[in-house]
Amino acid sequence: MAWIVALIAVVAAVTAVVRSQNAARDANVAWARVELAERQTKAADARTAALTDEIRQLAQKRIPAAALALSHPSAPVPGLREAAEVDGGSARLLTEAVQAARAAVIEERQRVDAAARAAMRGTSAKIQSLLNQSQQLLHELQHEYDDPRILQLDFRNELALRRTQATAVLCDAWPGLARQSSPLVEIVLGAQSRVAGYERIKVANHLRDEWLAVVARAAEPLAIALAELLANATAYSHPDTDVQVTVQQSGGRGAFLVVDDAGIGMDDDALERARALLAGPSEVLLTELGDPPQTGFAVVGRLVVQYGLSCHIEPSPFGGMRTILRVPAHLLTVLEDERNLSALAPKAVHAHTVTTAAAEPEPAAEPEPVAEERNGLPTRRRRAPRPAPVRSAPAAVTPAAPPPPRTPEQAEASWAALQQGTLSGRSAPAAPPEAEHHDNKDGQDDRNRRNDRNDQGDDET
Repeated sequence: MAWIVALIAVVAAVTAVVRSQNAARDANVAWARVELAERQTKAADARTAALTDEIRQLAQKRIPAAALALSHPSAPVPGLREAAEVDGGSARLLTEAVQAARAAVIEERQRVDAAARAAMRGTSAKIQSLLNQSQQLLHELQHEYDDPRILQLDFRNELALRRTQATAVLCDAWPGLARQSSPLVEIVLGAQSRVAGYERIKVANHLRDEWLAVVARAAEPLAIALAELLANATAYSHPDTDVQVTVQQSGGRGAFLVVDDAGIGMDDDALERARALLAGPSEVLLTELGDPPQTGFAVVGRLVVQYGLSCHIEPSPFGGMRTILRVPAHLLTVLEDERNLSALAPKAVHAHTVTTAAAEPEPAAEPEPVAEERNGLPTRRRRAPRPAPVRSAPAAVTPAAPPPPRTPEQAEASWAALQQGTLSGRSAPAAPPEAEHHDNKDGQDDRNRRNDRNDQGDDET
């Protein structure tokens, strides 16, 4: 019996030990589960806090920075703050939210910009029509009244008309003026007359063909583009410096208009942006042109795309910038009619006039008056007829150098002297006519200098 009691005691002891071990194991498992639950809870709280911070940064920084980068590509756009604590699905959704916001901003800006363009097109057309009417009226007044101030008023009307044309072109409108095929040198002269500070622009004509012209459909667009480049060159260079314009002809590649200024130049970012605008991007938003808008290069880029021109900008040897406007060969022609060029058109530097040695020299033409009366009104005429070259020539004779063309200031001074002489002859002057003329001319020059200084704010870019 004793061994049975001992066996029972051993079994009871073993059972008690097993039960205690099982209880300890269960307690350990339960404690581990509690710790795991706590860690999971902490991890979930951390992910929730990180996701909350990312959403806050998305609303406060990332989306505004993405919208700003549309206008300023160099502006940085921040990414995820705590990428390790945000799972892949949440990070992907946050990125998609930034892209969706960016697309929405672009769509809205395009819609607003299209509405602004439409409004500006209509307004520009009306203003341009009124300015053309004013220009016609001013031309009539110039024939009726002897007042040099009408010329100044006509010039300011021309400046306003150029600005209106540039705005219309920028808004995808027609330039508003149709022209015939025009000599290239006259287009350069017309563009010069549309710019404040035109007296600083010096043109060098290196064309081999005197009658090289631009076809009708591209004549006015070329004048607008060149006027914008000249306005930029004069606005960003010192008033005491000259702007050099060189007209060159290059075989089958067309013609080149090179504009050099001695201005302040550009840094690398501004130069890169200018080249992008001159290349003619597919779309330029009005809101991307600054405040106030700097539309010059954007207008040239739009014309470059529409009419097949090309334009390049680089640092100039004169210290400022050099812009090269190329007119392709298919936009050029040679006029065959015998009409005369403008008296102010620059003469070709390498012009050659060939005559026969055996032919008798033609009698010298009598110098014609600067102005003659026709129907009681003064009319401008050429000083001498244009010499006609003779192609069959066994020998060449170098002609005398033609007199230099008069500048607009000299023409204005001659016109003022003619008017003053007319008034002096009709009335008894209280002072000697010569002194009165000098006084009037000095006062007019002072007014012109003040007006020219006021016109230097032509900040096209």
